[in-house]
Amino acid sequence: MAGATKTSVKCNGGNNAMERTTKKSMLWSGDDVDPAAALAKARHEFGEHGGVNMSIEASITFTVMEPHTMRRMFTGELGPDQDYYLYSRHFNPTVLNLSRQIAALEGTEAAYCTASGMSAISSVLLQLCSSGGHVVASGAVYAGTHSLLADFFLKKCNITTTFVDIADLDAVESAIVKGKTKVLYFETISNPSLKVANIPELCRVGHKKGVTVVVDNTFAPMVVSPARLGADVVVHSISKFISGGADILGGAVCGPASLVTSMMDFHQGTLMLMGPTMNAKVAFELSERIPHLSLRMKEHGHRASIFATRLKKLGLKVIYPGLEDHPHHELLKSIANKDYGYGGLLCIDMETVERANRLMNYLQNYAQFGFMAVSLGYYETLMTCAGNSTGNHMNEEERSLLDFRRA
Repeated sequence: MAGATKTSVKCNGGNNAMERTTKKSMLWSGDDVDPAAALAKARHEFGEHGGVNMSIEASITFTVMEPHTMRRMFTGELGPDQDYYLYSRHFNPTVLNLSRQIAALEGTEAAYCTASGMSAISSVLLQLCSSGGHVVASGAVYAGTHSLLADFFLKKCNITTTFVDIADLDAVESAIVKGKTKVLYFETISNPSLKVANIPELCRVGHKKGVTVVVDNTFAPMVVSPARLGADVVVHSISKFISGGADILGGAVCGPASLVTSMMDFHQGTLMLMGPTMNAKVAFELSERIPHLSLRMKEHGHRASIFATRLKKLGLKVIYPGLEDHPHHELLKSIANKDYGYGGLLCIDMETVERANRLMNYLQNYAQFGFMAVSLGYYETLMTCAGNSTGNHMNEEERSLLDFRRA
């Protein structure tokens, strides 16, 4: 079988299921930093009757062969690692299979998929922070994440956040309060200003101060691998590039197995108790799209580069990390995985909301190019004026930090 990994197969007495375990680690080693190669080496799940695709486990509850087995599952003695499943809000085989693919993609020990990107972000931050805790975050983040940190966490959870310019490493280090700050949070490529984070240096600062570094890699799957660069946790909105079809909501938390296990704890796990886990049918659909993600990301980057170059030649002010005049071009080039380009998003600075709206209206309704819609990662071009949409609720100081002027 060309390209197949060796597997050992055994049956156990738990849920009458078959366990297949690869002999290869999901963690990357040496110079192997190609996400596509890591995916190819990941554990492959076969269908119930030997099908090349895994079967969909749609059940929400699972039977056991002996009464004492359930007690052992509740105590944590038995679990999905031994192919014992209890309830799909806890672990589901189909969702776990997708999660293993995402972990291989990011080069982390483990991962688990959630119902949306925001549920992944909120769940992991609440797992890492308690009441009275503190987060240091980039001021240039997705507006929904900004609201979660600045408003919801503060008012509902007594968790405070200091927003900083993460390009200023001294400011980042100064904002971390010893004994109180639990998390340093930022995006690989910021939404919507396309600022690139110096992940290795930010991780160095965070780890020196004893905090957990959480990176949102939604804008750069395959392009950048934050865990390889030192990040402790990587989160995704799978709804975007990983899905690619603007038809599925999903998120993922990638990191140490101990973190994923703690998030599924029956008494204190945010995934288990708040319940934002992914539906098995959604997970199966996504698992079929993961294998060609590398091709899609390369093409996204290729097309974005062409458009950015053309628009710049027309005299427009274009912000794209793939252009040599982008202030973080060399930084992204130094941390990016080879051959995956510079990402599939670009900004056009139209200086005013009115001019941005006129451009989008012309492109969609007269030139028949693209759609005015939020989100990203679709196979058609999507256009948004961030200052008139997701960032509309922010005050002037917050908007200036995010630089909301662009289409």
